[in-house]
Amino acid sequence: MNAYTLQEINDLLCGEIIGTIPNKITAPEQLETASETEISFIGNKKYEKYWYSSQACAAVVNEDITIEPGENRAFIKVKNADLAMSQVLNLFAPPSPAFRTDIHPTAVIDTTASIGNGSRIGAGCYIGPNVIIGENVTVYPNVTILDECTIGKHTTIWSGTVIRERCHIGMYCILHPNSTIGADGFGFRPCPEKGLVKIPQIGNVIIGNGVEIGANSCVDRGKFSSTVVGDGCKIDNLVQIGHNSKLGKFCIMAGNSGLAGSVTLGNGVIIGGSASIKDHTSIGDGATIGAGSGVAGDIEAGKTVLGYPAIDARDTLKQWAILKRLVKESGK
Repeated sequence: MNAYTLQEINDLLCGEIIGTIPNKITAPEQLETASETEISFIGNKKYEKYWYSSQACAAVVNEDITIEPGENRAFIKVKNADLAMSQVLNLFAPPSPAFRTDIHPTAVIDTTASIGNGSRIGAGCYIGPNVIIGENVTVYPNVTILDECTIGKHTTIWSGTVIRERCHIGMYCILHPNSTIGADGFGFRPCPEKGLVKIPQIGNVIIGNGVEIGANSCVDRGKFSSTVVGDGCKIDNLVQIGHNSKLGKFCIMAGNSGLAGSVTLGNGVIIGGSASIKDHTSIGDGATIGAGSGVAGDIEAGKTVLGYPAIDARDTLKQWAILKRLVKESGK
């Protein structure tokens, strides 16, 4: 891994250097475990206290920091330490897994498939009939892309991912290991003669540009038309997106959260970990669903809800405070 001077890192961040260090910086690391040649980050004043016990030689900090770096240590002051952190991490990032050949000889690619210039297909992949893969796409080993799918340019698909027939993935997307795009939606109906009858799922999935789908997450195909994930959405690991749901732009879904069928999210919706959203529910632009919440009805734009069932977050916190006080009083 490369080492950089403090000035070289600041040339990237365009911040203000406070203090000096004697050595080059060898890696980024969290405050508690950083060594004397590593750089760390302080993105919130509540973490300032950890600087004194840290061995880090330098830290990227917000401009409003109230402490000094100390002898032979330095700060780089920036407007947003969290965003600057992403730049530093990218600077030190090791290279991606190597391809010895662009198309591995064990990959099975249908003769009707189209592979764009600069794209790479790893070992054991299957690319089905009439698939169109754009330019500079990276498909790591053991990926399955079935009939008539399209993959936009500069998209990365990690090992174990399955993209079922007729699904469309945009440009600059990342699909992490074992994600599944276009599996059948969960559609069954009781039948006196047969018990449960499967409802055919004849739609597909459309994923916009700049979308990231976490490991082991599932986006089910529509029963009729399309399940849609809008541009810039970021989906964590172990997330379920039900059939015919439609996500606007730049939504965030944290791990273990899930949408039932036909849920509509506006732009910029944030869904916390393990939250669950009832079918045929609409959540307005910029709304936030707290972790572990259960949403059973429509949520207005910009609102923050919390609890099970989810209500206005302020009311939920008041209820929790009252319950805590009651429990305390009953124990006297």
